[in-house]
Amino acid sequence: MKNGGELVVDTLEHFGVSRVFCVPGESYLPVLDALYDSSIEATVCRQEGGAAMMAEAWGKVHSTPGVCFVTRGPGATNASAGVHIAAQDSTPMILLVGQIASESRYREAFQEVDYQQFFGGMVKWVAEIDSAERVQEMVSRAWHTATSGRPGPVVLVLPEDTLADTANAVVLKPWTQHETAPTAQQMQQLQLLLNNARNPLVILGGSRWSGEAVSQFQQLAERFDLPVACSFRRQTLFDNEHSHYAGDIGLGINPRLVQRVKDADLLILIGARLSEVASQDYQLIGLPVSHQKLVHVHGGAEETGKLYQPDVAIQAGAGSFCTLCEALEVPQILPWQGQAQQAHAEYLEWSSLSQTVASGDMMRGVMEHLGGTLPADTILCNGAGNYTGWIQRFWRFRQYGTQIAPTSGSMGYGLPAAIAAKLAKPDQTVVAFAGDGCFQMTSQELGTAVQANAAIIVLVIDNGMYGTIRMHQEMHFPGRVSATDLFNPDFAAIARAYGIFASTVGTISEFTEAFSQALTSRKPALIHIQVNPDALTPTLSLASMSNRD
Repeated sequence: MKNGGELVVDTLEHFGVSRVFCVPGESYLPVLDALYDSSIEATVCRQEGGAAMMAEAWGKVHSTPGVCFVTRGPGATNASAGVHIAAQDSTPMILLVGQIASESRYREAFQEVDYQQFFGGMVKWVAEIDSAERVQEMVSRAWHTATSGRPGPVVLVLPEDTLADTANAVVLKPWTQHETAPTAQQMQQLQLLLNNARNPLVILGGSRWSGEAVSQFQQLAERFDLPVACSFRRQTLFDNEHSHYAGDIGLGINPRLVQRVKDADLLILIGARLSEVASQDYQLIGLPVSHQKLVHVHGGAEETGKLYQPDVAIQAGAGSFCTLCEALEVPQILPWQGQAQQAHAEYLEWSSLSQTVASGDMMRGVMEHLGGTLPADTILCNGAGNYTGWIQRFWRFRQYGTQIAPTSGSMGYGLPAAIAAKLAKPDQTVVAFAGDGCFQMTSQELGTAVQANAAIIVLVIDNGMYGTIRMHQEMHFPGRVSATDLFNPDFAAIARAYGIFASTVGTISEFTEAFSQALTSRKPALIHIQVNPDALTPTLSLASMSNRD
């Protein structure tokens, strides 16, 4: 016989969980006690939002659910920030929430929340485990639900009495990722569309990819000489320096790539949903009927036809689809021959740092130095803000899994994501980018990095404002600055208080020296980069907006 807490931990062990992220709470003490004797490492976080973001990032890295434990009420509501990221980013994740005793339900007991209502529209499944006998069943279902179809978050609620009660454990079967595959008819339809195409374009996105699938698709692109673009913050799905890479379809998109999408007569959308950002506010292709022939490949049947009516809808994961694509026959004549190389040349021109504004000289120098210093397998993490344009436009991602960023546009994500990425891939360099506003939403997780010995490098880009909102203010209400200025602390002093390497820099020479020291410190490091507030984005200055007629 085991208590509910032990059964929770045992079941997670069965599914291969090696690490969980948590903020401890008395509502799930039996779980904490079971973790004491478990092989599972518990990473203790400072705030539940950071813990959930770490679990979500862990899910991105491993393509299996990141697991987060939080206490009831405020703990769960704080964690919702990370849950929302998992939902919009299609990341497998399980949030386990301590709960009041069952006998106290519906009395508005201490920290009571109706989790069905609170999380219901945000997750794939939310349920309360009402007895110890059902713990293994429900945790198993949560795991399968989080990883099936379109991956996403699941919430399981753990009442105090369920965790204290006992039950006999059962022997669970091994888990493997369930993959659906295209039918022979669907592959024949795809072959026919390729045979008749003159301007095809492929867009890669979503989750449920692997290094092997990325490699397989690259070979397909080479065989068919296809131009390939990646959707918003999914740039590691295709080598950015490959001669067939056309760029990313997201914020600040290359106008030539926009035109290339519009001119295509065949779009092959693999894994991506082409939602608001990637579709340029749903204006890039027709909705619901696209201007082009459309092949939509997605692991979730509910996603094909949800926004766009495809000519061929294929429910399949990227792996099984790319494997079957090896049998596709290349037409004797390729009317689009050379278009991939032209698209790549346009991308190289667009992603050249020579395109940046003069007042962005500090970040231009930072990106040049990082590009010449960091290995290709460096993992870059970021949250939200105009500073992310320096990464998305000018960093050339070479390897799968080296971009950990929220398609949901969540601020505060970069630091906790970097901690999870470093714990998952300890032999790789991990760099977190964060704006001054973005960083302060989760800056307390520096303590988590130190305690977990996650030797990340955090670059805090400080322009003294919520820059993205200031940009929109200048666009819509010029000269009327309201609620966007920031009074910032000495970020390096805060970091040093945690015992990590820290430096404040205002010149490129200072940055290069500080970054070298950060790399060799072999412990968490923070570099506070003071930048010119005139550079609202890499290509837009505040002065140019203020001088408009």
